[in-house]
Amino acid sequence: MSTLEQKYATRNVPRYTSYPTAPHFHAGIDGAAYGKWLDELDAGLDLSIYLHVPYCRHICHYCGCHTKAARRDDPVIAYAETMVKEIALTAKKLGSRRRVAHVHWGGGTPSLLPRNAFLKVVRALQNAFEFAPDLEHAIELDPRTVSPELVETLADAGITRASLGVQDFDAKVQTAIGRFQPFKVVARSVELLRGVGITAINFDLMYGLPHQNRDTILHTIELTSRLAPGRIALFGYAHVPWMKKHQRLIDEAALPGANERIELADCARHALVEAGYEEIGLDHFALPGDSMALALNAGTLRRNFQGYTTDTAQVLIGFGASSIGFLPQGYVQNAPDVGRWARLIEGGVLPIVRGIALDADDRMRAAIIESLMTDYAVSVHEVAPHFGLADYDFTQEFEALEELVRDGIVTIDKGHVEMTKAGRPFVRVAAAAFDAYLERGVARHSMAV
Repeated sequence: MSTLEQKYATRNVPRYTSYPTAPHFHAGIDGAAYGKWLDELDAGLDLSIYLHVPYCRHICHYCGCHTKAARRDDPVIAYAETMVKEIALTAKKLGSRRRVAHVHWGGGTPSLLPRNAFLKVVRALQNAFEFAPDLEHAIELDPRTVSPELVETLADAGITRASLGVQDFDAKVQTAIGRFQPFKVVARSVELLRGVGITAINFDLMYGLPHQNRDTILHTIELTSRLAPGRIALFGYAHVPWMKKHQRLIDEAALPGANERIELADCARHALVEAGYEEIGLDHFALPGDSMALALNAGTLRRNFQGYTTDTAQVLIGFGASSIGFLPQGYVQNAPDVGRWARLIEGGVLPIVRGIALDADDRMRAAIIESLMTDYAVSVHEVAPHFGLADYDFTQEFEALEELVRDGIVTIDKGHVEMTKAGRPFVRVAAAAFDAYLERGVARHSMAV
């Protein structure tokens, strides 16, 4: 492990899938504020939609998602019915049928929705919005739930991309995280999806899991490359048992130490590149012909709550408990509790319970941080004028970066900040220099690597 990794990899910084980050949302933004923001939206703006389904059959030990176990279909079906009402409520507030460029289903396990319930939600979306001809319609899937019946439903719904939660192929690791799914299960899922024309496939992999070592993660990469998903997300496991009590089921003694964790990340990264994948920002990889690799090369790559994305829409509408939305005016988040979320909707109220309004300084910093996270470079004096802040003095931010400059992580030339090749894994540390909220200390963040 290098000196830089020893110094920076364990620093706690946000993932910067938004700015300001979610811990800084507050209760001053509610359904009434959101309704006003929807009224003010430019009718010409394309929308992106996120639907959150917070249910799984079983909760995996490592899970950090907002979800809960549902052994029966009844609560899931009821949830879908309420989601249909939320879609109608939001569409009524928008006032006109808006064009949608991206739809993304997350969870939880959104494919737990029975066929009729799933298609009913899709029809509600189609009735309320205009789907773009080149719409990307994506869903997150548990490979253990993929069946011939499910893939037919997904095809009928117009799904174009599927993201499979693989994490790791080693049996000992899988047992330790409460998610046993042999390679043949994942391979069969990929085969079924491709068989109905869903050929855009992503894999989610993780490092830092219990019992992982160099050999297990290399084997996982080798098996992954056999199935040739177009995109791979490689995330570091965040062990937060004070927030997610089920993570206490993981034996902490079996978790890789800080040095081992860094070595696992490096090992996996190098193996993926050797397998023909291009590095996309901090934690994504794509085959050269994938749209994400093309977006990177074209300078149109973006970052949002799903991580790196090709979605360029300026408006994200969230549906479902805990889902987050983004509008030019700011961020909004639905009630995380399913009961409260449903009661608000039944009462005809948009179920927003927190958020944050953005000012010019927030927007400028968000643009700077996103450029660093996607392009590894930003010319801050070119960004500032776009937000009416041409005279902004970045002295404080440059001073915060001085240590990184001395260590060869960042270069600064006349306001142009650029990550060195050796410094790229620590881009979140550099981005934190532009975070005006970070020192307010309202959250514990994950390690930089």
